[in-house]
Amino acid sequence: MSMFVDCQSAGTPPLDTRLQGLAAWQERLAKEVMLQHLERGISVSQVASVCGLSRSHFTRQFKLSTGLAPLEWLRQERILRAQRLLAERALPLAAIALECGFFDQAHLSRVFTRSLGLPPLAWQQQALERRLLAELPQMQSQHRQQAVA
Repeated sequence: MSMFVDCQSAGTPPLDTRLQGLAAWQERLAKEVMLQHLERGISVSQVASVCGLSRSHFTRQFKLSTGLAPLEWLRQERILRAQRLLAERALPLAAIALECGFFDQAHLSRVFTRSLGLPPLAWQQQALERRLLAELPQMQSQHRQQAVA
């Protein structure tokens, strides 16, 4: 018979808190700070400092909380913003690149293509086609109503 008690089976929380990730407020704050600096960027050390953690501890905890390292999460957010801007079709690609924190149009194209398997302008064309196909039934219905009237 063992004299040691298994804390997990006894319902006692583990003593090692390193594997629990960031506190909810820290994760929320870190993401807000990174999004506020999306265009020009911010160092992981600065974000960690805002959360009251060392850079290495913050990086480990952020990855446990989100599944991504801070810079990977930031890159993903930049691509998501680029997708939204491309779908709006209001800005040239070079302007989208700068607004999303990429160095230039070529940098956006490389990262975007590596991430999504499609260059930005090809993705934009497909997004437009998807939107038009989604709107087609509504447009056909309106056309039928006008023809009947």
